[in-house]
Amino acid sequence: MGPRAGCEPRIVVARDGGKLVGAVPLYLKMNSQGEFIFDWGWADASERAGLRYYPKLVAAIPFTPATGRRLLVRPDAPDGDAVAAALLAGLREVAAQERASSVHVLFCTDDEKALLARHEFLPRLSLQFHWHNRAERPFESFDDYLSTFRSRNRKEVRKERQKAAAHGLRFRVATGDELDDRDWKALHRFYVTNVRRHHGTAYLRPAFFEIARETLARRLVASLAYRGDEPVAGTVNFERGRHLYGRYWGCLADYEMLHFELCYYQLIDRAIARRYTLFEAGAQGEHKLKRGLAPAFTHSAHWIGHPALRSAIAGFVQREARGVEEALREYAEHTPFRNEPGPDADPLPQAGEGD
Repeated sequence: MGPRAGCEPRIVVARDGGKLVGAVPLYLKMNSQGEFIFDWGWADASERAGLRYYPKLVAAIPFTPATGRRLLVRPDAPDGDAVAAALLAGLREVAAQERASSVHVLFCTDDEKALLARHEFLPRLSLQFHWHNRAERPFESFDDYLSTFRSRNRKEVRKERQKAAAHGLRFRVATGDELDDRDWKALHRFYVTNVRRHHGTAYLRPAFFEIARETLARRLVASLAYRGDEPVAGTVNFERGRHLYGRYWGCLADYEMLHFELCYYQLIDRAIARRYTLFEAGAQGEHKLKRGLAPAFTHSAHWIGHPALRSAIAGFVQREARGVEEALREYAEHTPFRNEPGPDADPLPQAGEGD
């Protein structure tokens, strides 16, 4: 974070007297990196029309495509609606001060999107793939979970797990406070290796992992693979309440099906054992569908300052939403489950938010 990354904090806070009653995680950005709800096309159209798109303001958790509240209102605030209104006024005030072209509230809740839409924000619909536990009768084991699959899909998952196991690696899922120095260093090495493999930018420095170990170790969950005692692959995930959020993966060598084992199956195992209700495995990924992660809506809302650009984007997000809704319906017809929709299924599921 900071000027070199083109992303500077501009946190909006609301106070009642001297008491903090609300906040919004807001950032001034000179690019659209790491957002996962993409507006590169908007920026390009703006520039071609001779309009300045950057800087813009983004209300989100940086580099984190996980749904949660963005208008943070203190639960015991005497008038939550007034606090939310003050925060929205603060967003517009910062936009004016910074001469920002737009304000983008990403991975907000459905309720927040509706509120923002009443304040001139354009609602936008996106899609992810999430694992959901059964509401009325939670899964007892991974085999119990697979029993809901069609026979062909069930066999495919078992074959994938067998291939991952055939490498002779030892698998382990542990919280951050259960990891030693070698494991923590390996997590950073896996992250950097994967970023380089995809020609990306390694935003997370070693200091991030050090700070995470000091402050978030109990919430961090790593699924790791070892060759003997040496970690050779792993994932970084976070859990809160009854939800689990997948983030980073990396591997020092190629092992067939290991990605699916560590990124999905080991974590679904954990979610089942702990009676979690939701596992968000990160952004995008149609390949998640046949492994039991179902399509779910995610939400964002966008305030666009220039009237002509706003009009063009308003038409786009309406057309896009119809396409996203149709895509979800098509995906829902190709899940691996035997009975769709099941008794616990929501035909148009929403992304969850942390308990």
